[in-house]
Amino acid sequence: MNVAHNLENTAFHFPKKVAVIEGDRKFSYAEFDRDADRIASAMAGAGVQPGDYIALCAPNSYQWLAFYFGVLKAGAVAVTFSHLMMQDELLKVLEDCKPKIMLVADEKLDDLKKCRIQGYPELVVSDSGDISYARFIEKGTLGFRTVQRHRHDTAAILYTGGTTGTSKGAMLSHENLQSALFNVVHNERSTEQDQALCFLPLNHVFAQVHIMHSTVFSGGGLVTQSSFDLERALEAIDRHKVTKFYAVPTVYIRLLEVPSLREKIRSIRYCFSAAASMATEVVREWKTQIGLNIHEAYGLTESASMVTYNHYYRHVIGSVGTPANLVEVEIRDFEGNVLQQGETGEICICGPNITKKYLNNPEETKSAFWGEWFRTGDIGVIDEDGYLYIVDRLKDMIITGGENVYSREIEEILYRRPEIMECAVVGFPDREYGERVTAVIVPQKDQQIEPAVLKTYLKSRLAAFKIPKEYITVEELPKNNAGKVLKREIKKLYI
Repeated sequence: MNVAHNLENTAFHFPKKVAVIEGDRKFSYAEFDRDADRIASAMAGAGVQPGDYIALCAPNSYQWLAFYFGVLKAGAVAVTFSHLMMQDELLKVLEDCKPKIMLVADEKLDDLKKCRIQGYPELVVSDSGDISYARFIEKGTLGFRTVQRHRHDTAAILYTGGTTGTSKGAMLSHENLQSALFNVVHNERSTEQDQALCFLPLNHVFAQVHIMHSTVFSGGGLVTQSSFDLERALEAIDRHKVTKFYAVPTVYIRLLEVPSLREKIRSIRYCFSAAASMATEVVREWKTQIGLNIHEAYGLTESASMVTYNHYYRHVIGSVGTPANLVEVEIRDFEGNVLQQGETGEICICGPNITKKYLNNPEETKSAFWGEWFRTGDIGVIDEDGYLYIVDRLKDMIITGGENVYSREIEEILYRRPEIMECAVVGFPDREYGERVTAVIVPQKDQQIEPAVLKTYLKSRLAAFKIPKEYITVEELPKNNAGKVLKREIKKLYI
């Protein structure tokens, strides 16, 4: 088994179909597959063996995609992480995975010097590195035969988003990836007629598995952009007749401010949001303005993306849906006991998409599992119809005056206010209460935040202990490159 066979199969069935669009350049599936073959061949010529770690640390591009599939074809392991990492962060990751070869953006070459003193990576592929991408691919030959791997062999290592401050390498097998991407294709009804826009970082599980792998499997086209730019994204949607739009909540909030948006994105048939919780008010406003649902799923790096999916045929606003095929979901208390329907507890998952371990981290691996069941660290509840609702992150729960406060509950209500664009509720240390519930708010353009007005509004909707005692107005919330709000960074700024 090798998940790279998906590219080969699509190239066999749709050789002339456009696989990737990057700016003004278009690459067919036949070209894509041939370039991946040549990269795999070049890697074999450089001494790469099955199971070796090959790193990718660069922004989204066609080169990134071809290199990634070349790694898989060679039977090696694609280790992906953000090109926005600073030197110390980069050093920690490279010390952990010790890659043999690394595809890297030129701007990271200076940061690599400190790492290479210790002997890794052995070879750097970059425009100004040991060898350029163009020269590296020239070393390869066509007709490379993809190396077969066992379904439990590691295909990719994705480093977690770092919201806890410590990145861990989730080891995803060929089976993990294949089962997850198939669930995406099935639930989203993906076909070769689809065009998907991808400006989210390919090192992240959302873009890498949910968007890239599923699009290649279904034979669709992938419009790649190195990052999100509102005007560039809208131009690409119109120019390339994008049918599937993937984004994070912040992007949808910004788009709702665009005049005549419905006309500008008329080619889109399907909208999806992930990486962070979507406020129900945003989903309702999008449905009203655009006429489309914003579909959501629940997933993690460790689950190779999809765990649950909020359906086409019974879309429930506020929920993240029901379990995907072959995936089981349970709600447990903090001692590991299974709870009944309607009870709130930790979300635990089991299935063929779940990582078996973290790289070089047996202690974290042990603490993450109860037997076969992965502990997500998220708090949720399942209703009578089997739909899962995310209540909060376990680490984001606030304990004030001995009471448990779930920040998302307060955020959902605050999002109903017209003067609020974005918000995050956090707990700051407090001598009297233990933690002080605090709302950090980004106001809408030309709007003012009045704490007294918000307190009055919340008093009729929340118990007194849940109402924020402090309201801080900011221009933006700190986020990682996948769009997830970093509440630990908020605490650093104001504690």
